[in-house]
Order: sequence, then structure tokens, then C-alpha cells
Amino acid sequence: MPRQAPPDSRQDAPGGVPALPEPPEPPVVLPGDRTAAPALPVPWAVATAHPLATEAGRDLIAAGGSAIDAAVAAQAVLALVEPQSSGIGGGAFLMHWDGQAVQAWDGRETAPAAAHGRQFLREDGRPIAFDDATGSGLAVGVPGALRMLEAAHRQHGRLPWPRLFEPAVRLAEQGFAVSPRLAGLLRSPAGKRLAEDAQARALYFPGGQPLRAGETLRNPALGVVLRRIGAQGARALHEGPVAQAIVRRVASPPHPGAMTPADLAGYQPLQREPLCNPWRQWMLCGFPPPASGHLATMQILGLLDRVDAARPGIDAPPGLAEHRYAEAARLAFADRAAYVGDPAFVAPPTGGWAALVSPAYLDARARRIDDTRSQGLAPPGRPEAPADDGAPPGDEGGPPERGTSHLSIVDAQGRAVALTTTIEAAFGSRRLTDGGTGLPGGFLLNNQLTDFSFTPVDAAGRPAPNRVQPGKRPRSSMAPTLVFDAGPAGTLGPLRAVTGSPGGAAIIHFNARVLHGLLAHGLTPQQAVNRPHLANDNGATRLERGRFTAAVAEALRRRGHTVVEQDLTSGTQLLWHTPAGWLGAADPRREGVVLGPPGPVQPAASAAAASGTSAGPR
Repeated sequence: MPRQAPPDSRQDAPGGVPALPEPPEPPVVLPGDRTAAPALPVPWAVATAHPLATEAGRDLIAAGGSAIDAAVAAQAVLALVEPQSSGIGGGAFLMHWDGQAVQAWDGRETAPAAAHGRQFLREDGRPIAFDDATGSGLAVGVPGALRMLEAAHRQHGRLPWPRLFEPAVRLAEQGFAVSPRLAGLLRSPAGKRLAEDAQARALYFPGGQPLRAGETLRNPALGVVLRRIGAQGARALHEGPVAQAIVRRVASPPHPGAMTPADLAGYQPLQREPLCNPWRQWMLCGFPPPASGHLATMQILGLLDRVDAARPGIDAPPGLAEHRYAEAARLAFADRAAYVGDPAFVAPPTGGWAALVSPAYLDARARRIDDTRSQGLAPPGRPEAPADDGAPPGDEGGPPERGTSHLSIVDAQGRAVALTTTIEAAFGSRRLTDGGTGLPGGFLLNNQLTDFSFTPVDAAGRPAPNRVQPGKRPRSSMAPTLVFDAGPAGTLGPLRAVTGSPGGAAIIHFNARVLHGLLAHGLTPQQAVNRPHLANDNGATRLERGRFTAAVAEALRRRGHTVVEQDLTSGTQLLWHTPAGWLGAADPRREGVVLGPPGPVQPAASAAAASGTSAGPR
């Protein structure tokens, strides 16, 4: 696994391509803009998507806990207060730094043993409607987040496992105030579909009406389940009455699934080899397949460097930077569709996953980007023969989703966690289980199997790398990321940033844009997080609604882009190291908050020394 360079041997890596000036953006007030992070650097910090989850993580670190302890506690609280996004019925990817080595923990859901490649097809061979698939038992994967967190805690936890669930149990029993985001989603089309589930309707729609922001919500069933998990470990979810209740809900109509108790009992988290790739003077460490987010992000960043270096965009006309980004993203998404899947089922291209981000390959791919005209549907490349391109892939970007959350944590000893956690769509499969307690409430089950390709073959008639297969983990766009200074000979220098975002396939764009703004243009953490979003999944170019001028949109159309303006609701949680400590940024598009130590801010020198960090943001 990637390790840190010895402190006495660290040297600065070459600066690479010089940063180009980014034109100043007009001040924009995003919905929900607020003070959501400490104004001054702090020695350690917790950033999550909900204030109550951030407080739970903060309090455990203050009590001597580790970053992993805080992550487990925050996830348990998020299952309660942000049920539309993540929970114990879903999966997660976790990047961990202990001051010496990076680990990648895979808690991605798996397809049940009875799953098959045609399960989302009608009798006539056409895919069933995506929303119908989302709410079906066929969509539910075997949850893995809890077992993964338990495995990581065995190695890196400092506080007893039961203690980590106390904040969530207390909130479940005593109640919490419904947030504006949850209240709004209960009134959305996804919320209306959730109300079709009788158990969910009883919890979230008392008297037939959706809960309003500020109303108190109690969840007795989830409180009991979390107590059992605290006492018995993840086994309480994967075996016994809770597992049996999950199986019953999956088997209920419409489109019942075939998950079994053996599927749940047999789930195993994996520890994978992280991908750490150099970019400019940094090393970016992210998750390997079945996650596609890190590889695609690295491709986009590498392609942008090549295009900007060959044709500097200083004093560029409106739309040129956006055009270049969209064209780089097309190429990354073409490769994502052609090559990335669960590595237990899908072999990497010749040369391994690193071949997709090799300098020679990116040089060849960058030559496809023309400043005057969009390439349209981009074909995948051929890493074994960079000068050649393959057949165009099918469009597998997928619809936007709201069922994911991200948290970033650095503890008092400099250990770090980047955790992206999900139930896939907003409210997952819209199936609530009480865990066999017979009490009101419960937790939602994921619809993660809709992340598989619905058709078992691609546009060229080849087996789709991301087709449904028993025991397989669906491809993901999640991209929890750790950024380091580059040490000598490919080693890791000091930790610089911890980041990630929810957002479905758009996670790749959110991550790439934040990292590019932070590292290439020197934006502050909050400026980088607040940047206008731009996305292209090898199809239409999507602009964040109300954030780009008409001149930019028109310039893209003249170059052949189909331009769509829409909400692009990221939820980035970013921590950035400075000489004085950690600065945080929570995405104002959601409800996240960053917190440091309670009480007066303490000097950050001890934490910086323990983590090996040195003065200077870069």
C-alpha cells in the first residue's frame, strides 16, 4: 500500500504545468449559503452532511476517539437524520490514512446469488423503466457499509464499538428536528413514491402529510436496531431477526427480489490496494475499481493540463474553458463505460488500471480535443495502442441521484478518513424495514443494483463490463480522495486535503472541479467548493442552473454542444491543511457543517507534528 516518505528524505516534486489564471467569478449566493465551517484553522476537524452527524463525530474525537470512531458515529446518525442519502441498509467506500499508509476499504453492496444479467429487462428484451427498477426488490443489493466500518474499526478504532452508536440511539429515542432538505425531499416526486410504502408512510407522512422542517421525528425501531448493532456488532444486521426482516422486504412486490439470509450472512468487506497517482506536485489517492471516480478524475485533470499547456487559454473567450472541460470529461466517461467494473469479474486493460492515466495514453487522448468543435460521442481509447480508438460505447452516465453522502475527518493524531456512503437514489429502494422489531420506523434499503447496466451487452454487442452477475459489486462513481504532497520516487509527503462528494455519476465532475480549482488555481477551500458545476457524461453538456452566463451557454452551442441547465446538487466536504492547521469547507448546496474542537481553538502544532505535515499549503 502507498506509504509516506521518511521525513528526512522528503523533497519537493517538480511543479509540472504552471497554473493558468482563472478569471474571477461574480459573487454568487447559493441556496442555503451560511457560515458552516470554522473561520480559523483548527488542529482537527469533522465535516459531514448534517450538523448532528458532525457534532457526534466531533464529540467522539474530543473524547479521545480516532477518525474511524468519528466516521462510524457520524454514519449511524446520518442513517437517522439524512435517511434519503445513506444508512445501514447501504454501502460505502472509505479511504484511511494512519500517518504511514493509505488504505482503501470496500463496503460496496453485492448482487445476491440469484441475480442475473436480464433481471431488469422486460419479456421483449427492453429495459424496465428506471424508476420502476429503483423501487423494486430486484434493485436491493446486499448491504456492506456496516461490516466494512466494523472491519476498519478493528484496526483503527480507539473507543469501544458500543459507544459509537450512543449519539444515534439517543437521537432516535428522543427525537430530532427534521431538516429543510429532508422536508423538501419528502415533498418531491421521490418522496411521493416513498409514501407508497406503508411503513415509510407511517413514519414520514403522519396523518398522510409529509413532515415539515422543524417537526420532531422519533424512530424507535432504528434505535433498537442500532442498540443491537452496538452490543453485537455488524452480525446483528447480517444475521438473525434484522436479516430476516430485510429478506422479507426485498421479497415484497413490486418486482420482488431474491435475496436470502445466506447472502446477508456471507457478505465480506474488502481491503483493496488504493490508487495513488501523481498530478503536478501532488499525489492524489483514491479508490480503485469497482469505483470509477478516481480514474476518471485523474484522466480529466491530466487531459486539462495537456490541452492548457499546448494551447494556453489566457484571455480566452467565454466558453472555451468549459468546452475543454466537457471534452475531457467525454473521453473519461467513454473509458469508464468500456473498461471499469468489479475487478473480480472484469480484467483491467493491458497494463493495468494505471494504463488509463499513463502519460503516453493521455497525450494521445488529448489530441482529440479541438478548441473549435465538440467531438460529440467520444469513443473509448485503447491503452495498449494509444493512437487508436475503439467503437463508441453506450451512454452509461446514469441519471442524477440524491441518495449519497460524504464525510471528511482528520483526528487529533493526524489520522484521516474520506468516506462516501450511499443507498443510491433518494430514499434508496423506498423500502423501509423495522428490522423485525415491530416498532414504528426503521431504516431504508438501497437500490444499488440499478448501478449495473440494465442490458447485459454494450452497443457493440460485447458483454457489458458492468452487467449484473451474482456476487458482483456494481460500478460506482464515488471518489473519496486524499491529497498529499508528492514525496521522492512516488512516495507520499504530508497530507494536504481530504475530500469527496455525493452526486451519482456527477461525483466525478464535482471532484475534478473542486480539485482543479483548489490545486491548479489556488482557490480557497470554500471558493473551490462553491464553483459553478459543469458536467458531461459523454452526452449533453450540463450547466448548473443560474451559475453561467448566457454567453458561455451560447459559445458551447456554437461548438456543437447540446446544453442543458439543471440543478447539480453536490455535497462536497473538504478539509485543507495550512501552516496553522485545518481549514474546512461544507457545500452550501446541502446542509453540511464542519466543526473543530469544542471550546476555544487550541494551537495546531501538535497535530501537525503527529501527522508529519509541514508548513505551507503546497
